[in-house]
Amino acid sequence: MNSYDSDKIADVLRASEGMVLTDKAELADIIVFNTCSIREKAEEKVFSDLGRVRPFKVKNPNLIIAVGGCVASQEGMVIHQRAPYVDVIFGPQTLHRLPELIAASRASGRIQMDISFPEIEKFDSLPTPQITSGSAFVSIMEGCSKFCTFCVVPYTRGDEISRPVLDVMRDIRGLTAQGVGEITLLGQNVNAYAGEHDDGETVDLAYLIRTIAAQEGVQRVRYMTSHPREMSPRLIELFGDTPKLANHLHLPVQSGSDRVLALMQRGYTALEYKSIIRKVRALRPEISITSDFIVGFPGETEADFEATMKLIEDVQFDMSFSFLYSSRPGTPAAEMPDEVSNEEKMARLKRLKTRIDELENAYSEKMVGTVQRVVVENISKKDEKEVAGRTDNNRVVNFVGSHELVGHFVEVLITSVSMHTLRGELLRAI
Repeated sequence: MNSYDSDKIADVLRASEGMVLTDKAELADIIVFNTCSIREKAEEKVFSDLGRVRPFKVKNPNLIIAVGGCVASQEGMVIHQRAPYVDVIFGPQTLHRLPELIAASRASGRIQMDISFPEIEKFDSLPTPQITSGSAFVSIMEGCSKFCTFCVVPYTRGDEISRPVLDVMRDIRGLTAQGVGEITLLGQNVNAYAGEHDDGETVDLAYLIRTIAAQEGVQRVRYMTSHPREMSPRLIELFGDTPKLANHLHLPVQSGSDRVLALMQRGYTALEYKSIIRKVRALRPEISITSDFIVGFPGETEADFEATMKLIEDVQFDMSFSFLYSSRPGTPAAEMPDEVSNEEKMARLKRLKTRIDELENAYSEKMVGTVQRVVVENISKKDEKEVAGRTDNNRVVNFVGSHELVGHFVEVLITSVSMHTLRGELLRAI
């Protein structure tokens, strides 16, 4: 979602200010930090980065420094107090107002702040994106109403708000007209989508995916991030009857301990989670299942952690995003007692990551010798003679190929495995 928002910020400034991106901050006329407050380290990095660009402001008083995203939404006044040289502070739902906030700051010489929640207005105000890849993000909903005890998202992005079907389909058609074949649907809790159809009826994510899959030009559909409580039978059925739905499901579980899941207010048990996975695999036996884990939640015992490791063995996750618990101010978990040492938490996290890496590597090794349908996303970062693409099961593969392949689907023979990526040989364009 933050990647999507950053792209939209660039689109807005390009359309309104004629701005182009630069990777050299000292040359910039506008510096925008798009922030995340999910973890404490990310939040503290904001203030570190602001200090790093302050000398540019001293040299160029006309430089505009803006801070957006969830840290801005949660800590707007703190940013103003700790970094008074910041010109604009805006939230995730007000990024479309950035040009007028910049104009007001220039005119008045005073800081401008807008961290309100205008719901769907943002999407109606965004300019047409410029796409150079074969895949693109489409945000279909904002916010979350689950209120897990560890999470700040409901406070920084607001309640769940779904975009109307016609608005989403307008975005899809605009992307396919530019040659985009792979669509990733985004939302903090994307499978809770409940959008209004043109007849006034409310439809779910399963209906939306079927509608998108029927759209000419769409070759592959993904969605993230999902909540197990919203993994409905209708969504599971898609893996059996919608071939364009990618062979990958990212379903955050956070813990394998029912006691910890209850403390987190996740609303499901480990057994219920495994039941979902069994149903999905019955329809797609080779599907890639990835997840999120929080290690060291307040009060997590050794037995709780062992339950998580057992879940990993039972499910055989392909990959995960795994983090130490990070206390967020204002969340219920921040008030929970925690007697486990940081050293013990780090040891648990290392053990979990090691096992997940082993499973990921084993999964990748099984792909060697197979032919994969790949959407070419960009030129390889390490070798300009190569391009990088993404397989149906969400693996990145690098292979020798013309830059003209970017944006297209190709068939690639997987030849070897490296850390977190695959290597392949181009067979043909599709």
